[in-house]
Amino acid sequence: MGHPRWRPKRLAKKLRQIRQRLGHSQSALLNELGFAYEMPYTRISDYELDKTDPPLDVLVEYARVAHVHLEEIVDDRLNLPRKLPGKVTYEAWKRPRPKRRRKS
Repeated sequence: MGHPRWRPKRLAKKLRQIRQRLGHSQSALLNELGFAYEMPYTRISDYELDKTDPPLDVLVEYARVAHVHLEEIVDDRLNLPRKLPGKVTYEAWKRPRPKRRRKS
């Protein structure tokens, strides 16, 4: 009964661009994102084919790996940098990411 959630139209394309520009296979990217033990590598394909939206913690890890602002990934008005990884770094990215709680 609510309003549909806003979805970036270019998100799937940008996620594929990030993986390709970094030169990773889907499984290598999943490992680089830190989710290799939490989801199958085919989930990357689902994101890139716009079948499912990645959760926020996955998008944050995409931004970290690509060294871009999260806004550059999710805002359709912005383009990714031509060269990846970009130049954005944050002190928080050097800390280990919090563990995700597994669903029981």
